[in-house]
Amino acid sequence: MTLDAGRFRRALGCFATGVAVITAEFDGAAHAMTANAISSLSLDPPLILFCPSKKARLSAGLNLIKEFSVNFLRNEQEALANYFAGAWRKPIAPTFRFVPGHCGPRLEGSLVTLECAMHEVIEGGDHWIVIGRVVHLHDGVEPHYPLVFFKGQYRDIDMRQGVPAPDLAAVEDEPPHIFYHN
Repeated sequence: MTLDAGRFRRALGCFATGVAVITAEFDGAAHAMTANAISSLSLDPPLILFCPSKKARLSAGLNLIKEFSVNFLRNEQEALANYFAGAWRKPIAPTFRFVPGHCGPRLEGSLVTLECAMHEVIEGGDHWIVIGRVVHLHDGVEPHYPLVFFKGQYRDIDMRQGVPAPDLAAVEDEPPHIFYHN
């Protein structure tokens, strides 16, 4: 049975994500791309991953990249998300600035920046799985209101106080509980 690609994409779109701009320097220039396929991978060591398409311009230089930054976007940075995704249709680029970071250029004004050393690149279908070791964090401008992507559109989130999640790091390891539904 073949899975319908459009239906698969719509299903994945139901998972709300943050939006980031990945920045790296190679060939003497700063390169950037928008990404929402980003995940934490490990706390010890601190590893994250992002997954660029093999067709992305940044992918052409992956073998040259030794470090990169993951810049989480603020809710008012939708224009930058579109610009670095190649979806900007206006004649003048939105205002942005790359500033020097510990691991090459970072995007000024981001929510938070994770500065990373390249750890590993793994093939993953029509994308690469790029793993970085986080070596520095840069806290961005308050308030921290993230740009969110859900069902193919940028969204705002309700910032009202919710119920705190349990601190699972403080819980002793216990056997998993398996529940069956008939």
